[in-house]
Amino acid sequence: MEIREGGLDDGRVRSLLEQHFAGMLANSPKDSTHFLDLSGLAADDVTFWTVWDGEDLLGCGALRQLDPEHGEIKSMRTASEHLRRGTGAALVGHVLSTARSRGYKRVSLETGSGPSFEPAHALYRQFGFTDCGPFGDYRADPFSRFMSRVL
Repeated sequence: MEIREGGLDDGRVRSLLEQHFAGMLANSPKDSTHFLDLSGLAADDVTFWTVWDGEDLLGCGALRQLDPEHGEIKSMRTASEHLRRGTGAALVGHVLSTARSRGYKRVSLETGSGPSFEPAHALYRQFGFTDCGPFGDYRADPFSRFMSRVL
């Protein structure tokens, strides 16, 4: 498994992100989805990674800087044909390591609240994330779940 920075210009990555966007919209009302589109993922305050096994794209994810001490996990997605292989865990570990090296004191995330998001909740809990209130520009929403952890 290899984690690479970038990849937004790769058609396979764009296809996975389109699946991610569609999955978010299928499981939450549009006004309750907070994914970054391609231009958002290419912003200066976002670092985007892809995970590969040879030529096979396993997943992707990003870290957005909210302020000099706080980062946010964004756009975590594992390709459906590669679920349960440790891709998400490898990427969360990489994101947390990067956040520590940048001097962040906290990493937070927003994800959905329904049953389809339970595997993501379990993954984040495995890494010490706990429920928290809205952060940054988010507002309380019954379709959102906010989690955070101190580094």
